[in-house]
Amino acid sequence: MSSPTESADADSIGGSKPITLPLKPGPARFFVLLAVFICASCGMVYELALVALGSYLLGDTIVQASIVLSVMVFAMGIGSLATKRLTEFAAVAFALIEAALGIIGGLSVILLYLAFAFADIYTVAMVALAFVIGALIGAEIPLLMELVQRIRAQKASSAVADLFAADYVGGLVGGLAFPFILLPIFGLPRGALAVGITNAVVGILIVLWLFRTEIRTRTQVILAGLLVLIVGGLTVVWVFTDDIEMTTRQRLYRDPIVYSQRTDYQEIVLTESQKTGDTRLYLNGDLQFASADEYRYHESLVHPLMDGPKRNVLVLGGGDGLAVREILKYPDVESVTLVDLDPRVLELAKTSDHFTDFNEDSLDDPRVKTIAADAFTWLREAEHTAYDAVIADLPDPDDVATSKLYSIEFYGLIKQVMSPEARLVVQAGSPYFAPEAYWGIGEAVAEAGLATTPYHVDVPSFGDWGYFLADASEGSGAEEQGPNVTIPRDAPEGLKFATAEVLASSTTFAPDRDRASVGDVEASTLLHPRVLDQERGAWVGY
Repeated sequence: MSSPTESADADSIGGSKPITLPLKPGPARFFVLLAVFICASCGMVYELALVALGSYLLGDTIVQASIVLSVMVFAMGIGSLATKRLTEFAAVAFALIEAALGIIGGLSVILLYLAFAFADIYTVAMVALAFVIGALIGAEIPLLMELVQRIRAQKASSAVADLFAADYVGGLVGGLAFPFILLPIFGLPRGALAVGITNAVVGILIVLWLFRTEIRTRTQVILAGLLVLIVGGLTVVWVFTDDIEMTTRQRLYRDPIVYSQRTDYQEIVLTESQKTGDTRLYLNGDLQFASADEYRYHESLVHPLMDGPKRNVLVLGGGDGLAVREILKYPDVESVTLVDLDPRVLELAKTSDHFTDFNEDSLDDPRVKTIAADAFTWLREAEHTAYDAVIADLPDPDDVATSKLYSIEFYGLIKQVMSPEARLVVQAGSPYFAPEAYWGIGEAVAEAGLATTPYHVDVPSFGDWGYFLADASEGSGAEEQGPNVTIPRDAPEGLKFATAEVLASSTTFAPDRDRASVGDVEASTLLHPRVLDQERGAWVGY
């Protein structure tokens, strides 16, 4: 008959034998589980950092998350299998894995940003990093399981429960810390570096402290030296992060960057040409205006809309104040309500010379009220008056967050705040470069019960650019023609582009880009954001 101790040893994983520890088994086991908790938090941050960077740079959050998470989960299985032969050296192997995670995870954001800016290998680099980080994370648990068994012989089921509980709770804390602590305090690059340093320090110190009796003195010195190198190296990168980020970001833009900031909502970049003085605004890398030709875009957006009632005007987006500049040229405008997501853009539009030189201080006009809010949420929740004219001057629908602003539901909300004779104009992207997305937006406006008129103009910095002018008059809908696209009788003098002749020709589309050329195209909804698929694949080859 076996003794109780022998039975416990037989139930333990791999028959691991207890070892001499500087602490009693209970406290020692607690600190190992604490290391599991911290390392799991770090692993979750690495995953979220890769997803966040992909969404910042490429805009498609769902695709980026799907690629990163699926690759990492697959790699975790590979990493777990690969540790079978390392259990004999579990303590040293765990320390080295955490050291590698600290280096690779800590540098992951900067490495991917460099890959995006200097080489066309972002997706390949992202998959490679996700695989390596996932494999290293997957190798942690089997080694930690072995270390727990060496501390105190216990049943496998109990050890598994303890380890996975610590791992899952750590993942929860890491997942919450990423958006609420790391990003606001450190930003994405330094947040990853901070986690990398933490990961390496915890992983190596727990081994040097608790399991030093299992490790040769020479190995302890090597691990201690490695820890110093990792902390020192990542700290140096931390110090030069701003310089690295600025140099890398500049690579993405033609002209020198004069202002850049990442807000809670987006990355704002302003560039200015030293030769021509052309100022350009980019949000998350997408061009919003170029001062050299923005008047073409904004005159075409605003003035056809103003050939009708215009006492109370609602502008959704357009936080740069350029559309408002055109609106205020009409003396019978009594109020303008501007709703834009990012308060920092609104602040810059009021205070920065790079904006006010072009928007003519439009947002400081007493008739203008600015609101920092999501347009969709604001339309749903705020108490509204009836607006005579509505402008939807919103970012292109290239990610999940913006796709809802091109849905049937969104245009239905707009219709609810329009007066009976009101008009709506929607910037709808390029009918040449993204014809399916353009005509799909028109379908969404029409299915919301508005009669639409498509038109397009040439804006050199954008290319062929399109809009939809719509109203909610009786009989409106997909089969009805919307308002005429023309210049108002009371249009201000001095317009540089939007003449009656130009606007009359703007409703003509070439046969290779007219509505019939795209065939069946479905409108986007909240549950079926088809505009994302329509936008995806557009602009390819241009």
